[in-house]
Amino acid sequence: MRTDSQIPLVDNTVSIAIAIIHRDGCVLIARRRADAHLPNLWEFPGGKCLPGETPEECVVREVREEVGIEVQVVRERQTIHHCYPDRAVEIHPFDCDWVAGDARALGCAVMKWVQLEDLSEYLFPPANGPLLASFRLRGA
Repeated sequence: MRTDSQIPLVDNTVSIAIAIIHRDGCVLIARRRADAHLPNLWEFPGGKCLPGETPEECVVREVREEVGIEVQVVRERQTIHHCYPDRAVEIHPFDCDWVAGDARALGCAVMKWVQLEDLSEYLFPPANGPLLASFRLRGA
């Protein structure tokens, strides 16, 4: 008979792709819904990768679903690993260019275009800390 300590732990890491969408000197941010994990915090559009989906495919799909626009991936930034009390996340940030569509809040509470230097005025999830710090250090 096995005890709980002998049962292998299941990897609960969630793979997420997010888009830093650039348009006219601004980036698009979205506020999470009140009923979401980490409610009402601001974030870059994105979401969980589906089985068999690459992070690059995921970010294009999630942006379309969350804010209704088409983007083109320009480059991938360094992957971020972060542990919350209930889950671990692996975040794949992508710089993207806006291609088409009018952004609207489809899968989020609110969305807005903001200047990079104004991001510090918004409260983001702790996992976004390294990404936000990189903006301050490099200016983009």
